[in-house]
Order: sequence, then C-alpha cells, then structure tokens
Amino acid sequence: MAGVQIEVADIVIIVLYFILVLAVGLWSMWRSNRGSVKGYFLAGKNMWWFPVGASLFASNIGSEHFVGLAGTGAAAGIAVGQYEWNSLFIVLLLGWAFVPIYISAGVYTMPEYLTRRFGGQRLRTYLATLSLFLYIFTKISVNMYAGAVFVQQALDWDQYLSIIVLLAVTAVYTILGGLKAVIYTDTFQVVVMVIGGFILMIISFVEVGGMTGLAEKYFAAIPVTNNTALAACGAPKADAFHLFRPADDMHLPWPGALLGITALAIWYWCTDQVIVQRSLSAKNIHHAKAGSIVCGYLKILPVFMMVFPGMISRALYPDEVACVDPAKCMEVCRNPVGCSNIAYPKLVIELMPTGLRGLMLAVMMAALMSSLTSIFNSGSAVFTIDIWKRVRKQASERELMLVGRLLVLVMVGVSIVWIPILQGAKGAQLYQYLQLIQAVIGPPICCCFYWRWPGNGSTNPYRKLQTRIRITTLYLTVPQGTFWGLMAGLAVGLVRLIMEFAYGEPGCGEPDRRPAILSKVHFLHCGIIVFLVTFIVTVVVSLLTEPIPDEKLVGLTWSTMRKEQEKEAVEVPTENSDDIENPDEKNELPDNPEEVEKMEVDEKAGGKQDEDEAPPKWLRVYDFICGTTSSEADQSQQALPSIKEDPFWRRVLNINAIVCVTVAVFLFGFFF
Repeated sequence: MAGVQIEVADIVIIVLYFILVLAVGLWSMWRSNRGSVKGYFLAGKNMWWFPVGASLFASNIGSEHFVGLAGTGAAAGIAVGQYEWNSLFIVLLLGWAFVPIYISAGVYTMPEYLTRRFGGQRLRTYLATLSLFLYIFTKISVNMYAGAVFVQQALDWDQYLSIIVLLAVTAVYTILGGLKAVIYTDTFQVVVMVIGGFILMIISFVEVGGMTGLAEKYFAAIPVTNNTALAACGAPKADAFHLFRPADDMHLPWPGALLGITALAIWYWCTDQVIVQRSLSAKNIHHAKAGSIVCGYLKILPVFMMVFPGMISRALYPDEVACVDPAKCMEVCRNPVGCSNIAYPKLVIELMPTGLRGLMLAVMMAALMSSLTSIFNSGSAVFTIDIWKRVRKQASERELMLVGRLLVLVMVGVSIVWIPILQGAKGAQLYQYLQLIQAVIGPPICCCFYWRWPGNGSTNPYRKLQTRIRITTLYLTVPQGTFWGLMAGLAVGLVRLIMEFAYGEPGCGEPDRRPAILSKVHFLHCGIIVFLVTFIVTVVVSLLTEPIPDEKLVGLTWSTMRKEQEKEAVEVPTENSDDIENPDEKNELPDNPEEVEKMEVDEKAGGKQDEDEAPPKWLRVYDFICGTTSSEADQSQQALPSIKEDPFWRRVLNINAIVCVTVAVFLFGFFF
C-alpha cells in the first residue's frame, strides 16, 4: 500500500504535537526532583489521581494496541476485546488489594518486594532479569514495530528510519526528566489518543453504515483469489461478533479467556513494574485507588476505538486487509504472511481528511511514545535498584541516575535488532504474538505474588499439614517453594515458547504438521497449565519447608499489613544447597560499638572530603541537565506513607468501583 501525500495542514498538526509534547515534558522535567532515586523513579510520590490513572492507561495502550487490536479484530472479530475488559476488573484489584501492601512494605520495585517478603536475593535477581527480558523482547520491540508499520503505511518510510525518528523526541524527556515528566506527558498523550480515536471511530461507523452495515459487510469481506483453499481460510469467522468462543476454538477459547487471561492480567496489572510504578507514585492510597478507577473507565474504550474500526477496515477493504495470497500480501504490505496489521493505518489513510490525517499520525506517535517512555523508566528502575545496587553497594545517587539513563540506550539498541523477527510472527497478528509470550511467562509470577502460607507456631506435624492444606483460602508459600515453583513454571513455559518459534504457524491452506501440544492446545490453555505446574511445585516444596512466621512479615502481606509492630528482616537459613542468600553477601555492622563509631567518623570524613573537591566541568554540566547534585541524600529511609483511609473518600471510591464493574459486566453480557 503506497503512502499518501501529506498535506501542509497534516505537517502543521504533527509539528504542533511534537512541540506540545516537548513543552509538557520539559516543563515537568524542570519542576521535578530528578536527582534522587525517589524523585526520578517514583516522581517524589506526590502525583494526584488523574495523571496516575491516565498514565496507567497510556503505559498499557501503545501503538501495538492500535495496530494489533485492530488487526486481530479484522482477522477474527471482537473476542480479542476480552483482554481489555477483563483488565478493567484487575486494575481495580491493583488499587484495592496490591497497592496497599506495596505502600506498607515501602518498596520501589517488584523484585525489591520479593526480597523483603521472602528474604535473600535470587528471587529478586530472577524477576529483575526476566522483567528486562520481557521489556525488550515484547514491550519495546513490539511497540516500535507497530509504530513503524503505521508510519511506513502512511508515509512510505523505511521501518528503521521510522523507528529512529520516533525515538528521538522520546529520549529527550525520558532520559532527563524521570517518572514525573513521563506521567505528565502520558496525560497529554491520552487526551490526544482519545480525541483522535473517537473521531476515526465515528467516521468509520458512518462510512460502513453503522453496526448493521458492519455486520452485513464484514461477513461478505472475503478476499478475491483464484485459489479455493486460500479463499476458504480467508473467510470471516461466523462468531466474529461474540466475545466467548467454543472451548476448542484456536483463536480465543472461553476457558483460556476466563482463566488464562485472568492470570495473565494479574501478572501484568498487579505485579509488573511498568504499571505498579505509576500507582506507587500517587500521593496516598486514595489517589492510587482513584487512578485505578480512571484507568478502569478508560479500558472500556479500546474495543470501540480499535477492535471495531479494525473490523470496519476489513469490511471496506477486504482484498488488502484480509489478503491471503502471499504474492498479493507482499504487494500490499511487504509481508507474505498476512496484512491484518494494516487495518488501522488503512482507515486513517483512506477515510481521514487533510488535517485529521495529521492528527491520527500524532495519535499513533502518542501511543508509541507513551508506552516507550513508561517502559524505559521502569526498566531502568529495575536494573538500577535491583541489579546495579547489588554490584555497587556503595554507589552514589549520581551514579545510580547515570546508570539508569544509560540503560535506556542499551534497551533501545537490543530492541531494534529484534524487530525483523516480528515481521512474520503469529500470522501477522501482532497482538497475538505479544500475548503468546506473556501467557507462558507471566502466570508463574502471578502465582508467586498472589499466595501466602500462614505462619503458625505449632510444632505438631499433623497440625502443620492441616494448616498448609488450606490453599483454597489464598495462602502460600515459603522462599524455597516460591523459587522452585517459578523455575518449574518457567521451564514449561519456555518449552512451549521454543516450540512455537521452531515450528511456526502453517500458512493459509497448508497442512498443520505441528505436534498436538501446539495444534490442539491454545497458548492461553498452556498458560493455565504453567500456572498449575508452578502452584503444585510451590506447594510440594513448601510442605517440606518451615514457613516464615507472621511476626517476620509485618507490613508485607494482606493479613499483616495493618499490624503496628516493627517489621523484622526476613531471615532464611543458609545451611544447605537451597540457601537463598550467600552469607558472604550480608552487609552487617560490627558488634563492637567502638568499631561502629569509627566507621561513622570515617564515612563523615570521606563525605566532607568529597564535598570539598570541586567536580570537573563536564560533571557540573551533567548535574545541571539531569538535575543531580553531589549532596543528594538517600531518601529510601524516609517514613513510609500511611495506608489509612478517610471514611468518606473510601465510600466514594468504593461506589465508583462498583459502577465501573457494573458497566463491564453489562458489556460482557451484551456481547456474549
């Protein structure tokens, strides 16, 4: 599909958009404290509810949603909308169940929470490493590829050139400004996305003749081809307008939709650093909950703004969007596997008038940049706090900020290298590729965060067994059980993932010679299996290990969150091969008070000496641009925010949450 001529009005709107984004980013950058870990990665923990909710939505809705949701809707109907509406329930679970625990624990990152909850470092290292892997090979690369597809279709630019251009502006305020700049620009980007998305949705429905016209034209949208086999697999699905599909449906079976998507959503919305970091930046628990409600209402929109327009695009342009002949697909979108990913860009190019076309280009750039900035900031937070600080225990605030900013550049480079692999992934349905990887990797982490064993003091083995069998009442685990459960789940998930890429997906009209585990078991069903394997291994190992007593977990679980006694450090035995922490890595103070006093005097003298030495000129320039100073104090020891709630605002928030859930239930019932 050749690009169209961009008029002066389109260029003016795009340039104006970039100017406004940079203005918002620079304004928030200079107003924020960017020189400390708390200021850079948590926006000083003083964000109010609307930017928090808007940033939650913007961090989730990237360009891959506009391209991927519309593409999957064009190929298979509205069932993919379950990912969006299921998330509405889970984002409320984040605000009401998970965020209070994270606030009570006083953590900055999710791997840090695992260390405080279970002790040791290997769980923390595992989750930090896995998070960075997923950020690069799913979130960042898919976002950049989707944005490049859109710009390529609209402007006929080379994909890699498109990526470089899109990253240029993103890097400025992300690397320099920290989370506060990201959240404020996210809020602006959400306004642009919603306005532009609604305009295209209205124009599309008018063009197709409303919902009735869509139903008639969609089922008739079969691409023209001389190959009978290709024509058969290019036909629309009969249940395209239903959310729930049969259990043996290989697109989105209902058991996978109910259980698999739920486990996936809990991992993504409640334990992933990109999302949780926004809620942790809120002023207090009220603002965190209100942010979840704002995001919940916004999650209603993608089905109408993206999925239905994708179906309309197929109905209006079946030979291009629904092409099945490899030669034709190469001619249309330069991808022999299929062209469903061009559904949304095709609508923009064909239907939007001059000026509004520039607005929609700005919308796609907003979606791309809002997600990328969130991922960059969260990825650098995980690496800096959970990996680098372990390597450099005495690292200064300036060093931590520099490392976090440099990591962004590394993540971008690796992601660009991965993009060619995405071009033929999952039958050209970008969103399906993304969900495949997350569905087999995410459920073990969900299991790890969600369950807990009660710690009791009984020494009666039968009493212990009776207590530990109460797994149906949301209790689990000890450190060893959690770790080996995660390893077992990861192993099963990786086997499925490797097989998916090794065998690939048969093309249209080709026989399916894949093993039954691939051809008969949907990846969401595999996600359920991965969750169960993790759960079973965790329970078995936990039965053989002494649980952590409740008094060691004050403030770290739901049942101990509101206890007032001091939190004690979790101590795990280090006498066998299952030790979680190497005793040589412990950083303990000496027992002799005189030695302690001497250490404190030496530290003060060293600090005074550092302050007396004038930093080099290049370092002063860096400090000015990045907002750091040599005297930034570590703010991690500040008093933890309170999780107490005002009764009036608690009732207001609960009522809004009930309304939000009611709307979601109605939508599920209406499109059942």
